[in-house]
Amino acid sequence: MSLRHSVLLALFPLFLLSACERLGIADPAKEAAQKESDARATGSACRHAGRAIEDCYALNPDAARSSVYAGWKEMNDYMRENKIDNVKPEIASNAPPVKDDASASESASASESASAKSKK
Repeated sequence: MSLRHSVLLALFPLFLLSACERLGIADPAKEAAQKESDARATGSACRHAGRAIEDCYALNPDAARSSVYAGWKEMNDYMRENKIDNVKPEIASNAPPVKDDASASESASASESASAKSKK
């Protein structure tokens, strides 16, 4: 066997190991790094939108809290340093609409007058 064949045989296992991603075999270290960077980005986006850190935790329960906080704090420092204002989200949330004080007081007075009429 020649030197060339020996080198090829020695490098063949390395070639097989480098193709694990193509075979769909998951790499735990890469997955953990991806989850951590996603959580940091989530925290950063929450801070940029003007959300409190507690809201961030509540809206993203699956994200690692330490990474969310690190991203939130990083963006907070960046926004303070560069005097950047919060950006209000333009997409409506799934929460039910909140009534104004005027409409709430109108409905309360309407229900009071209806209950007063029924008592008479």
